[in-house]
Amino acid sequence: MLAQELMDATSSTIGQAGAAFYFHPDTLARGKEIGLDGFRFYMLGRGGVLGDVESDVVASAFGYFNRNLVARIWNTAKERYTHGPREAAREYMACCANLGRAKLADVEGVSEFCEAAEAVIAATNPSGLSLYAGVAAEPRAEDLPGRALQLVAVLRELRGSAHLLAVVASGVAPEVAHAIKRPDDVATFGWDPAPEITDADRANLDAAEALTDRLLIDAYESLDDGAKAALLAGTKAIGTALGI
Repeated sequence: MLAQELMDATSSTIGQAGAAFYFHPDTLARGKEIGLDGFRFYMLGRGGVLGDVESDVVASAFGYFNRNLVARIWNTAKERYTHGPREAAREYMACCANLGRAKLADVEGVSEFCEAAEAVIAATNPSGLSLYAGVAAEPRAEDLPGRALQLVAVLRELRGSAHLLAVVASGVAPEVAHAIKRPDDVATFGWDPAPEITDADRANLDAAEALTDRLLIDAYESLDDGAKAALLAGTKAIGTALGI
């Protein structure tokens, strides 16, 4: 299997599965226990891998949110959760592991999937991929089901960070790229009115997708045929277990 074929076959599922814990009821419940509503737990938990930084740093790494919205949510989340962003990130990744334990315990091929995913991460140059680098550096669960979903989340951030880099390099404003791909979520990300979209923007976003693949292909090509097959089969099985 070619690396491009593997990415084509897994990227959508990884994108959805890696975000499955974000607003899951169990994650929301844990956020409430530590004093954070769903959006603030998402912002502080996902961005907390960057450390106790200014909101503009988080907005830069997230890319698609209005920086004023990020400032409001990030700063109020830090006020409410006094243990700091790094600890919030670990709470968030624990929620990811817990969902993995609940959904993936009976999934076959999880061990082989984890080995292949770790190999992709080991082969990746993290330069310029700040959010990915932060979450990839976090400790992961020892048990396979919990670790597997955390690795899916890391692979999601890998493609997401590379894609943001590619979007900017291709001349598309991140808020425009977001409006093209998720038109129903524009206001949720703080953009009202929605940004204008041109045919050139759409063409440049297609170019950004191709550039994203080029940025990642060496890491996926580092896998041998057995590891590629394990990553593909594991991703499909994880997606099925999560109802994706």
